[in-house]
Amino acid sequence: MAHKSGFVNIIGNPNVGKSTIMNALVGERLSIITKKMQTTRHRIKGIVSGEDFQIVYSDTPGILKPNYKLQESMMKFVNTALIDADVILYVTDVIEKPDKNEEYLEKIRKSNAPVVVLINKIDLSSQGDVMKLYEYWKDLLPAADVCAVSATERFNVAPIFDRIIELLPEAPPYFEKDALTDRNERFFVSEIIREKILLRYQKEIPYSVEVEVEEFKEEEKIINMRAVIHVARDSQKGILIGHQGTALKKVGTEARKDMEEFFQKKVFLQLYVKVSKDWRDKDRSLDNFGYEIQ
Repeated sequence: MAHKSGFVNIIGNPNVGKSTIMNALVGERLSIITKKMQTTRHRIKGIVSGEDFQIVYSDTPGILKPNYKLQESMMKFVNTALIDADVILYVTDVIEKPDKNEEYLEKIRKSNAPVVVLINKIDLSSQGDVMKLYEYWKDLLPAADVCAVSATERFNVAPIFDRIIELLPEAPPYFEKDALTDRNERFFVSEIIREKILLRYQKEIPYSVEVEVEEFKEEEKIINMRAVIHVARDSQKGILIGHQGTALKKVGTEARKDMEEFFQKKVFLQLYVKVSKDWRDKDRSLDNFGYEIQ
């Protein structure tokens, strides 16, 4: 049997469950998940390989209208994913308005890649309403496959994998067969810390934060890490640290527990907070943090 391989890019609006679907399809928790918008900032690849196939999934930021340079960079990840996809997984759900961000739906309609529409969160709706959405998407994208799923309940996820294998082109693998992702350990450390900040803080704090891992030293029985949390303004530093450092200490404790589970090894984590004025609108800062600025 010929070997199949390709890029399966997951695209959709914020909060529809793209990261949950990515993690379910990959079988690993690679993308952080919260109910806040802009949780995913980068394009994160998860790789699933078999003897005669390799699927390279990409989780992408939710589609939005940019207000600052960081968000412009996030949308570049989405635009690139539309261009280089061998298969597009367009994720919607039973809650959002189907015609949200119509300009991207038009781009998907014009794409040469096969499209699979996933109507997520069907556990939150009735069968009748789900059928109406199914008919809506079949009418809007007649060439697409339309599937109703619940990513959190793992309902109807397996058939998506089977359909993707059918749609993939014949090609050699793009990565080593034992690779799980194209990201390094420091990236996942920073994402775990950022997830805890998203979950613990309100208002502008989570969206003004970027995490930089300055040290990652792995020894036989422990990994020593030092990370700096960058904030955009002086006032945010105090809020992030909290009274006598209690808030930051809780973030560190929660992050360390997840890291120990992720790396299957003891972790010693040091956290610091630094004010990097308006980093979300500065090319040099965005470049240092791994965002596309051109």
